[in-house]
Amino acid sequence: MDVTDVTPARQRPVGLAELARIPVRRWRTVLAATGLVLLLVAAYLLFFPATYTATTAVVVRPVVTDPFSVPSGGADRAVNMTAESGIATSNGVIDKVASITGRDTTGVADALTVETPVGGQVMRFSYSGHSEAEAVDGANGAAEAYLELRKGMYENQRAAVLKSYDDTIALVTSQRTTTQRSLPANQNSSSPSPRTSALLDQLRALNDQLATLAEQRSKIGSADLSPGSVTSAARAPVPSSRDAAPLILVAGLLGGLLVGGLVAFIRESMDRRVRTADEVSALVGAPLLGTVGRDRSGRLSDTDLRYLVLALSRWVDGPKPLPLVLLSSAGDERREQVTAGIAAALAQGGHEVRLGVAPESRDRLRPLLQDAQRRHPATEPSRPRVPRPRPAPSVVPAPAPAAAPMGNPEDTMIIQPVRKPRPFPTEDPKNGGVYRSTTTSADKTEIIPRVLPKETPTVDGEELRIGAGAVHLVPLDAPAGGGVTVIDAPPALYDERGVRAAREGRAVLVAARDKTRTGRLTQLVERLRAVGVEPVGFVVTGEKRD
Repeated sequence: MDVTDVTPARQRPVGLAELARIPVRRWRTVLAATGLVLLLVAAYLLFFPATYTATTAVVVRPVVTDPFSVPSGGADRAVNMTAESGIATSNGVIDKVASITGRDTTGVADALTVETPVGGQVMRFSYSGHSEAEAVDGANGAAEAYLELRKGMYENQRAAVLKSYDDTIALVTSQRTTTQRSLPANQNSSSPSPRTSALLDQLRALNDQLATLAEQRSKIGSADLSPGSVTSAARAPVPSSRDAAPLILVAGLLGGLLVGGLVAFIRESMDRRVRTADEVSALVGAPLLGTVGRDRSGRLSDTDLRYLVLALSRWVDGPKPLPLVLLSSAGDERREQVTAGIAAALAQGGHEVRLGVAPESRDRLRPLLQDAQRRHPATEPSRPRVPRPRPAPSVVPAPAPAAAPMGNPEDTMIIQPVRKPRPFPTEDPKNGGVYRSTTTSADKTEIIPRVLPKETPTVDGEELRIGAGAVHLVPLDAPAGGGVTVIDAPPALYDERGVRAAREGRAVLVAARDKTRTGRLTQLVERLRAVGVEPVGFVVTGEKRD
């Protein structure tokens, strides 16, 4: 077959079924990743302390003079909730909670969370502690500290405004007193002087200003400074991080499967191996001779091996059969099992097989052949059947012929001679197995040689009888002999002993599905062609037969 005529296999689209086969094929990776994630989750649940979270709800109220009035606009317009959230997480609140719970301010700041919903006036203080008491005290303490801080801020603001009003009122009062003293003691009420009229007008204005200031001051003094109230105080029992332990384990399991699948896909992209016979054909440039799978017992299928022998019969049944050399890139392609199966199948069909093996492989091939010998015991060749001798009849002497009387010829009596019995062969053990024929008379004896079966060629090596033939284990570099020669070459990528034998025979590559690396197989084919060895075909192992 011309290698230049072999075109590479066209890339076909990958379906969902083939994508699903990757995690299934690399189930150990998926299982390891899942176990690692579950181990981390279990360590978190067992060794990390539980976290208890308590929540306190506070209704924030705006500062109004009439506590029963409804503010116009939205609630977020009446109270700036963004500013209130800043106040709730200020240093004053954190310091107060730290003093209550006994934790440092950094831990309190990390444990305290304030939620301010949009369009509402409800704030939720959530505090995460190492115990239920700490969580409850932290949430309630944060709410109380916020309310106290907000009330104090408003009280200070009101005190400042009232002081401003008091100062203004005192100033206007002193001006009014000064104006009153400027009025003349004796004045004509019917026709006051212009100066007196001006002083009276100024006095009335000061009185009106004092009245207005007093009114405004009374409104500031009557303003409701209540910052809000606690509507839902935190109390035991409170939820903890251990309450969702089953869900955390389920989430860890699903997360582990996801991580394991991702790792499997990454390893698949980095570790390229042959998956189908088309990929091997594109790399080797030779036809597929057969696919050998495993049965339920783990052995290679006898049916697949027999079909493989039929595919190899063109090089086995010729007048001068060339050695079959089975090569593989590494030692995990089940090459030795395929070699032993081919030799056993040939021997079962009546061939005398010379199986050339390396010294390190002899102990691994012998049990495989012995197992085939137990399943297919030796059968004796059929011997030629020899007819039993029949008893010789008694010899009656023939009377002498009498002279015919003269007269009518029709009255003449014809006397026929008695037929002499033919000799029958009998076995003479003293004559080296030669058949000697005897008769009861003194006639000469006829010697008939024994018909022997066709002799089989003699071969050296350990012999194992399988079926009608035999398998002889011979060294890898044994001289050629009679029968069919099958050579189990060591991993040929780094051992050249099998390649030397393949130069004088037929090279058959063995590749394992999901095990043989494409890089190694390509390197092996390049080395074979560099020394002038062209593979006649390849065998794929690894298929499972139900």
